[in-house]
Amino acid sequence: MLRKFKITIDGKEYLVEMEEIGGRSSQPVVPAPVAATVAPVKSSQPAADTTAMVAPMPGAIIKILVAPGDQVTENQPLMVLEAMKMENEIVANQAGVVAAIYVTKNDTVNAGDALIKLS
Repeated sequence: MLRKFKITIDGKEYLVEMEEIGGRSSQPVVPAPVAATVAPVKSSQPAADTTAMVAPMPGAIIKILVAPGDQVTENQPLMVLEAMKMENEIVANQAGVVAAIYVTKNDTVNAGDALIKLS
């Protein structure tokens, strides 16, 4: 018996004809649910510092524009984070002095990783 179906893949519709072979129907097998276990991932970054600026998204540090001890103003670019082939400037959220930089050029960071501390 020939049956027709309309399916959508990535937003594009396709008409598909399928022929039933064997004449025997069966119920789909549903696997039993398995509890997911997630092992903690050890980060190369220091423990979260509540006063540190953090990465807004995962990516790679491609430029560091300041050094420890530099005086910075609010909204001054501090470093450049490349994510999804776009360069994103990380800017100072306040005026202050660069107390510590937790990353180096070409480091890969995850969202929430500490990048720089201003005091």
